[in-house]
Amino acid sequence: MDPTHDRRAERHPEKAHRPDNPVARKPAWIRVKAPNSPEYAETRRLMREYGLSTVCEEAACPNIGECWKQKHATFMIMGDTCTRACAFCNVRTGMPGTLNPHEPANVAEAVGKLGLSHVVITSVDRDDLPDGGAGHFVEVIEAIRRASPETTIEILTPDFLRKRGAIERVVAARPDVFNHNLETVPRLYPTIRPGARYFASLQLLAKVKETDPARFTKSGLMVGLGETRGEILQVMDDLRAADVDFLTIGQYLQPTPKHATVEHFWTPDEFAQLASAARGRGFLMVSASPLTRSSYHAGDDFQRLRAAREARLASG
Repeated sequence: MDPTHDRRAERHPEKAHRPDNPVARKPAWIRVKAPNSPEYAETRRLMREYGLSTVCEEAACPNIGECWKQKHATFMIMGDTCTRACAFCNVRTGMPGTLNPHEPANVAEAVGKLGLSHVVITSVDRDDLPDGGAGHFVEVIEAIRRASPETTIEILTPDFLRKRGAIERVVAARPDVFNHNLETVPRLYPTIRPGARYFASLQLLAKVKETDPARFTKSGLMVGLGETRGEILQVMDDLRAADVDFLTIGQYLQPTPKHATVEHFWTPDEFAQLASAARGRGFLMVSASPLTRSSYHAGDDFQRLRAAREARLASG
């Protein structure tokens, strides 16, 4: 038996029975260099030393070489196993283990060792927990604040679906940026993001602003799954109606033959057109390119986001 197939079945048991989808060859504008810098090796060693997971590794991010060369890792808390089974995602699916009570302190110590001025914290979905993991997010935020008070904190959360009070609890911890990705257009949710609900995700973002209007909010979309330009523009309108500040748009890349097929590789020119359309709708910040991901250049983007708000307030 093909050992690669075995690993895929173990990592994504819910996809094992599906027929393979051909993995399309990436166009020239998406090619990236293999990670091989000393800084990459040191960042990886540090993650293993503290027993931490990163979405960079688990989601097979194409930017890992560039980001880890700068020691910019995105921490993925609450384990490496997700209770959802999205068709686009390479994170392991299954029943997660118990939360590690030492993880908040370990993340905070790793942030200090890496010397991060801005950190992004994301997580797997934890539908098995009564609060969806909201309390653990709060503990991680508080631990980083104690250890590195000058570090700004961006969180990328699950949807906390049917977890009453979870959103408000996380907002009360005052992360500098609250990100929740819509991922795709509503028509594709049943096949691409079946465990989630588009309007619940949209309502989460609106709830963050309602709870604390000063919080920066952010959301991301993947393209290439069969969506139309018109559907993307409608999602932009929905996000602006929820007063979201920052939109990221990147190309979906198929992790394995068991995942959703890439229907279209959007060109850099097409991304530039989407970025222009988003800016015209009033987002404070837009990042749209084939390799854009939620936490790509997040620290630099946060500085620009803050400056954009100050400029808008100054202009009246």
